[in-house]
Amino acid sequence: MFLRTRFFDLSQKVNYKTEILAGITVAMTMMPESLSFAILAGFPPLVGLYAAFIMGLVTSVLGGRPGLISGGAGAVVVVLIALMQAHGIEYVFAAVALAGAFQILVGLFKLGKFIRLVPQPVMYGFVNGLAVIIFMAQIEQFKTIINGKEAWLTGSPLLIMAGLVALTIAIVLFFPKITKAVPPSLVAIIVVFLVVLGFGIDTKTVSDIASVSGGFPPFHIPQIPLTFETFQIILPYAAIMAGVGLTEGLLTLNLVDEITATRGNGNRESIAQGIANILNGFFYGMGGCPMIAQTLVNLSAGARARLSGIVAALTILLIILFGAPIIGLVPMAALTGVMIMVAVGTFEWISLRIINKMPKQDIFIGILVAAITIWLHNLALAVLIGVIISALVFAWESAKRIRARKFVDGSGTKHYEIYGPLFFGSVTAFTEKFDVNEDPSEVIVDFKDSRVSDMSAIEALNKLTERYHLAGKKLHLKHLSEDCRLLLKNAESVIDVNIYEDPTYRVAIDKS
Repeated sequence: MFLRTRFFDLSQKVNYKTEILAGITVAMTMMPESLSFAILAGFPPLVGLYAAFIMGLVTSVLGGRPGLISGGAGAVVVVLIALMQAHGIEYVFAAVALAGAFQILVGLFKLGKFIRLVPQPVMYGFVNGLAVIIFMAQIEQFKTIINGKEAWLTGSPLLIMAGLVALTIAIVLFFPKITKAVPPSLVAIIVVFLVVLGFGIDTKTVSDIASVSGGFPPFHIPQIPLTFETFQIILPYAAIMAGVGLTEGLLTLNLVDEITATRGNGNRESIAQGIANILNGFFYGMGGCPMIAQTLVNLSAGARARLSGIVAALTILLIILFGAPIIGLVPMAALTGVMIMVAVGTFEWISLRIINKMPKQDIFIGILVAAITIWLHNLALAVLIGVIISALVFAWESAKRIRARKFVDGSGTKHYEIYGPLFFGSVTAFTEKFDVNEDPSEVIVDFKDSRVSDMSAIEALNKLTERYHLAGKKLHLKHLSEDCRLLLKNAESVIDVNIYEDPTYRVAIDKS
């Protein structure tokens, strides 16, 4: 029963035909991408396909988000290129396995929740930048190799490629008006494949990228020295890879949550990613993470359960074992057309429609994150910078909200009623509101509409108390919340603050 509900989600209604067809479509779009990333990093082509199979199968079964597709993603592979060039592929396998261990720890300690700190403008910038990357990657398919050098297609090859891509896009756009029983992306791939095969059209195919024929992923222990020096070499690459994979994975999970109006489990997804990457390290895979483009292909095909991801992974394995001769004939134009439509669907067009209603700082953050994503192809860095800038903007805006209402009561005591948060950004403005020399001998600072947030605030209160003490006056703090009093209590060994204890009024109860 546990397996039914936790791993395979068979308790929910599953449209098996939709899931199977979506899985096949995903496999068709994932294979060329995994091959391209492997070749880009200098790995053997099959290393990319093994990663697609292992990541796809393990995360579909164990992951925290039905419908999410994982594979040999370029975001994490780019991290490993320098390690591959400096030390070779054995060190890469070890780094991938270590990255998986880090990801498992993140899941076990339930740190996936910190993805909630990513603001909406950062999400817009991340998704829009990714859409541009996906689109630009397809433009690269209009190039060829001439005399060992890369050059743009011209003449008939260009017209053929453009025509087949246009045919693919047209089918994806208009086929749903005929029927939604079959994913339009799969129909487009099959139709273009038959057109090219039937008319004998000479165009670039999957086999022009690399051979996809091979055996089952072999068990392989990385052949590296088991020394502390080796650990120092692979540690930074493993840590960065783990961070990039988790960032892209949890952001993709959030995106799927929004599209499907359901909620995934980020910590469980982190553990599944970690297990998959450890297996990659020991079964000749280059590692990976969730892939937004393939996930959107899956969702647009109508898939909502785990079955589609399992089918996609098994399809890739079957192609490696038996179907390479046929798949090698699939035109790249068909896959390019499908991925262009994915890029169009990925872009958050609503962000353009509401841009005139967004605060200027949010517009800046969204554009900056998109630009970094496009320019550096580093999704984790782009999101990190976006979050940091958003936090600084929030701190600055919050710092400007500190206010103080001042009055002297009938007994001659001066009151400062504080409004707004007291934290590192607002302590200067807070301190400037007090007139120590002119204040009476008794001063009460009322925090009923404020809160003490951090050590900077505590230190500011300490210095303020010292100033009043040196002037021979008494400062009291009133209406501190329970957590604020605890914060001050924890710091009492390093500060000296007078806390005004509010009286506790007990209600008399008639026991008769």
